[in-house]
Amino acid sequence: MRSKDAIRTRRLTLTPLTVDDAAGMVAVLSDPALYTFTGGEPPTLTELKERYRYQSAGGPGPEEVWYNWILRLDGDAIGFVQATVTGDLADVAWVVGAPWQGHGYASEASTAMRDWLLQRGVTRFSAHIHPEHAASNGVARSLGLTASGERDADGGMIWITRE
Repeated sequence: MRSKDAIRTRRLTLTPLTVDDAAGMVAVLSDPALYTFTGGEPPTLTELKERYRYQSAGGPGPEEVWYNWILRLDGDAIGFVQATVTGDLADVAWVVGAPWQGHGYASEASTAMRDWLLQRGVTRFSAHIHPEHAASNGVARSLGLTASGERDADGGMIWITRE
């Protein structure tokens, strides 16, 4: 089920993550404001290369598969979407760089990723979102997710698909 293909939307191309993407993404992820709700700080190029080396491996085995795509607008990196798939469940996440926020790119890319995963047997989705992150809460709603009322270990609200 690993993807080596790009996913195209009306405005974006989602390209499978490679270590070479770190050079373009280090600037996208450099704004400290991106970490207001998630914690942490902007990664260095070295840190991002190591993270991407690990993530692009695809996961620990067939029981857990990782998918990571870089969001590209006119060829330039502007963010990422990712999914950790276990069985028929995908835990999804997204980040769009600060200069590109507010244009619907996260919803557009996340919807394309969800649709790609649905075509490959995923039927349930979840996301972990800080309860005060209004934009990400909106993306979750656009994916058909509902706040479960449960929190993760970091205090994030767990959003899920309802049957």
